[in-house]
Amino acid sequence: MRFRKAPGADEASGGPASARLSEEMLAILSALQEGERFLVCSHSRPDGDAIGSMLAMGMLLRQMGKRADLVAADRIPAVYRGLPGADGIRTVMRVQISYDAPYDAVILLECDSLVRTRLRGLERMFHINIDHHASGKAFGNLNWIDRDACSVGELVYRMVKVAGGTVTPEMATCLYVTLLTDTGGFCYGGIRAGTFRLAGDLVEAGADPVRIAREVYFNNPFSKVLLLGRALSNLRRTAGKDGKSDGPLAWLWVTHEDMVQTNAVEEDCEGVVNYALSAAGVEAAVFLRELPEGRIRLSLRGKGKVNVAAISERLGGGGHENAAGCTLEGPIKRAAEEILAALKLEMDAAE
Repeated sequence: MRFRKAPGADEASGGPASARLSEEMLAILSALQEGERFLVCSHSRPDGDAIGSMLAMGMLLRQMGKRADLVAADRIPAVYRGLPGADGIRTVMRVQISYDAPYDAVILLECDSLVRTRLRGLERMFHINIDHHASGKAFGNLNWIDRDACSVGELVYRMVKVAGGTVTPEMATCLYVTLLTDTGGFCYGGIRAGTFRLAGDLVEAGADPVRIAREVYFNNPFSKVLLLGRALSNLRRTAGKDGKSDGPLAWLWVTHEDMVQTNAVEEDCEGVVNYALSAAGVEAAVFLRELPEGRIRLSLRGKGKVNVAAISERLGGGGHENAAGCTLEGPIKRAAEEILAALKLEMDAAE
């Protein structure tokens, strides 16, 4: 099969630098053409970009006449379970390899390592790594990392166009979710004119932006609303120059007991940090969640003054310049002090 750049591929990807037919993408497409059976996965605790990209990649593979199995280590969050094909993503901890029909490759979407999947059984497979994170690493046999892409779904879209595939309404819906969620509702840095052109192309292909936004942002389980109340009751802010609580950093937290008492699950924590970031004058925010074993999981967000991905990566995590995460040792007070010290140091250096 000879791949081509379809009409609109340049515009959708934001310009000549990111739109060119990279050798990395063409090598991956060639591998897909040559193989017959593929495993598709993403990171544990999958978000909208991970899920939407997995589903769209599966659709592309099936259009190419391939077999695609989609797996995740954690269950799909409730707000994404209505996406086309979402019921076909299997939740597993170990991938069973059939010697009669082995996988030609595993396609890992927005992972910086095999560990990020929390899936066992991937080690001896051929690894195709597609990522857009600032902390992305070339750990695969084939790697395509484009840090200028606003979501990994954008990279899947480019592959569809170059492969001559069809962006069906179902695929467009999944890909639109990747754009909407990984840009924070088109609020985070990295957005450019091409992002909106791509969003427009997906709407023209059948994505319903109003319905998708309603399902993603206005369809929360009551447990999440209760948990948000607990978190907001713990909202704190650093002191400003005059000693008042109007500094540039804000943080909030919940304990494991809060999670239990509100019947909350892990996915209910998504987006809580944005409430702290939304305060006027706050440049960076952190949400801390106590895990059952006592470690503390952090979600970091910024408005552009500090690179939270760089801070997170130094602490063993990763992510985007304005949205990242990591896990620290507890208790909450100690973890908060560590991350706030790192943020203050970065903030002082930026001034």
